[in-house]
Amino acid sequence: QVQLVESGGGLVQAGGSLRLSCGASGGTFSAYTMGWFRQAPGKEREFVAAITRIGITNYADSVKGRFAVSRDNAKNMVYLQMNNLKPEDTAVYYCAVWVASRSEYDYWGQGTQVTVSS
Repeated sequence: QVQLVESGGGLVQAGGSLRLSCGASGGTFSAYTMGWFRQAPGKEREFVAAITRIGITNYADSVKGRFAVSRDNAKNMVYLQMNNLKPEDTAVYYCAVWVASRSEYDYWGQGTQVTVSS
């Protein structure tokens, strides 16, 4: 069973930066595609970014050019560097594992709150 723990959230002013971390245990991390998602109050959870086991990345249009996803397979960690943050980036951010056999993300972490003030 894979377990994920996110950290690094906080309160930041618009234009600022944060780096989120997601630590994995209980599985073969280096084999996984990892995703970042977010959920704002009253909204559905949405895709933010993903990184494959070999480092190919994909981003939602709303964060392209501002966010960067990376991973360190030796440490079982995935990161989300968020720059030029906007108030609309305020949300709880989650990481998850892509489960290819079910064609879905699963093993969600508990999330970390990001609040961007204007």
